[in-house]
Amino acid sequence: MHTLQTRPRRDFRDTLTAWLFLLPWVIGFVLFSGLPILACFGISLTDWNLIQTPKIIGFKNYIALLNTGSGFFNSLKVTLLYTVFSVIVTVVWALFTAMLLNMKKKLNGIFQFFYFIPAVIPTVSLAFAFQIIFNQHTGILNYLLAILGVKSQPNWLFDLQWVLPSVIFVTIYTYATGQMMLIFKAGLADVPKELYEAADIDGAGFFQKFSHITLPSISPILLFNMVTACIGSLNNSFSLLFPLTNGGPNDATNVLSLSIYNNAFGNYRMGYASALSVVLFLIAAVLALLQFTLSKKWVYYET
Repeated sequence: MHTLQTRPRRDFRDTLTAWLFLLPWVIGFVLFSGLPILACFGISLTDWNLIQTPKIIGFKNYIALLNTGSGFFNSLKVTLLYTVFSVIVTVVWALFTAMLLNMKKKLNGIFQFFYFIPAVIPTVSLAFAFQIIFNQHTGILNYLLAILGVKSQPNWLFDLQWVLPSVIFVTIYTYATGQMMLIFKAGLADVPKELYEAADIDGAGFFQKFSHITLPSISPILLFNMVTACIGSLNNSFSLLFPLTNGGPNDATNVLSLSIYNNAFGNYRMGYASALSVVLFLIAAVLALLQFTLSKKWVYYET
């Protein structure tokens, strides 16, 4: 009887303790994520230039987005293209390098160290470094092409044909790729070696073991990296593209995050910029939801 009376109290204390540990995160989320999101939606319903009093105009900013002259659809197209291809490139490259590290060859620690160094360099510094590398006349990339006999070197960051592939290539050296590499490396180390040994006995080749053992075993980690890479690409593209191309040439790299900045602090259209921010938030939510929904068909969890 005494045990029955004290058990609810113990459960209450455990629940209270758990909430106390979660409280700092909850407070931080409410103050720095939840409330700003609600405030952003509220501002998107106004006409505000940061000087005068905001004027409520309803959904006119969202209607203005649909205007063909607003540039919204171009920014949306560029954002989706940049996000899709940057996620594919960074995830594939991170998995590839993690598999190389997992082979446990000599000097792997040095390779991991030197690969991860660019990942911890500030994005702005990285962008300016690649501005020099991609320079048409003095860049080292075109210098190497000239040595190889290529007579016509591209103007990488000012050519409509090359600028988007160039900036997607640069994402390989960002923090997200190095972080994903370490996460993949930890996941690959936990794949049971007995599965590979059994596959060797059956005569399975590298690609068979990769598709039937490696990928299913690390599929939850692959999903995590894909979702974080997608959200990171949408939110962090500004810090890379603003110093690298500033949305040019001819708005070829003018992603939504750049458009938000230019409208908010260039044209002082805070309401319109907030509407763009809400749209960007919805895109990130929809893409994450889509990935989680599709993951039910290819992600395998241990039971």
